[in-house]
Amino acid sequence: MDIAALAARAPVIPVLTVERLADALPLARALVKGGLPVLEITFRTGMAVEALAAIAREVPGAIVGAGTVLDERQLRQAIDAGARFGVSPGCTAALAQAVKASGLPFLPGVQTVSDALAARERGFSVLKFFPADTAGGPGWLKAVAAPLAGLRFCPTGGIGIETAPAYLALPNVACVGGSWVAPRDAVAAGDWLRIEHLASQAAALKRS
Repeated sequence: MDIAALAARAPVIPVLTVERLADALPLARALVKGGLPVLEITFRTGMAVEALAAIAREVPGAIVGAGTVLDERQLRQAIDAGARFGVSPGCTAALAQAVKASGLPFLPGVQTVSDALAARERGFSVLKFFPADTAGGPGWLKAVAAPLAGLRFCPTGGIGIETAPAYLALPNVACVGGSWVAPRDAVAAGDWLRIEHLASQAAALKRS
């Protein structure tokens, strides 16, 4: 499954920072049950690799990937843990080369038109626009739609249930990434029903 097919599975990719390994499985199950099967586990905590591996192994229906992949070492960790895709806030030449060699579906991060052109030259056609809210938001995406025809985006960063529809209404937006579907307080409290409800709301969002 390529990154475009993954992006088409649901309008929102949950961006998850797992602090406790015990939270990984019930969190993933709640999100999948709510209709969001594509899950990004950010490599920002010491639990990330173990959490990703556990979800990949034990949650049927979850399509789990690694986020905040910064270099080839982390890319290899993600693949070894069972990641089915990877995401980065940016994309260096070395990382792009490693990604291409690995064959892992990948969402490289961009913030400028030059970033997007560089990613396009490296063979990527679906890009993470990050941080979306501070880098221009829907206005930026509207402005680049014509000159960057053929590229599609997954805006991530500062997006919530209130602002997601403005992004998803744009033809060059494939999906959005967001952490609002798994609020830190709900995870800490083990309130999986609340997270399932938030996932259901997100899964019901309309795309252009």
